[in-house]
Amino acid sequence: MSFNATLFGQTIAMIVFVWFCMKYIWPFIIKAIETRQQEIADGLAAAERGRSDLARAKTEAEKIVTAARDQARGIMEQAGARGIEIVEAAKAEGETEKRRKLEGARAEIDVAVNQARDQLRGQVAAIAIAGAERILAREIDAGTHRELLDRLASDL
Repeated sequence: MSFNATLFGQTIAMIVFVWFCMKYIWPFIIKAIETRQQEIADGLAAAERGRSDLARAKTEAEKIVTAARDQARGIMEQAGARGIEIVEAAKAEGETEKRRKLEGARAEIDVAVNQARDQLRGQVAAIAIAGAERILAREIDAGTHRELLDRLASDL
């Protein structure tokens, strides 16, 4: 065999092999490459959507946190105001209770003073009768002169 025939045979075998590969194998490889390219493109698009969703979520989270802080601040202000109202109401109720107790005490004092005056009048009347008995050196009928003594006691 000559070198030329071998080279020619190898060339024909190579051409047949390349034709066979391009006819039956190449379409599967191209299809796999295109599918892989499409998957990569979809993955990149999903990553970009994820980035934009993340940015939107961060913005929305900041808005929610800001709103929650504002709401918490408002609640704290309301609680402070309500606390002040409760303290003021308790002060007013305390003042009312104090006035009521003072009025009750004054009324008790007035009753005690009136009772003391009545007792004192009775004692003064008894002393006046005793003094009058001694002065007159005779017995005075307490029943008949009671009205006179009552007027005397009321004047005192």
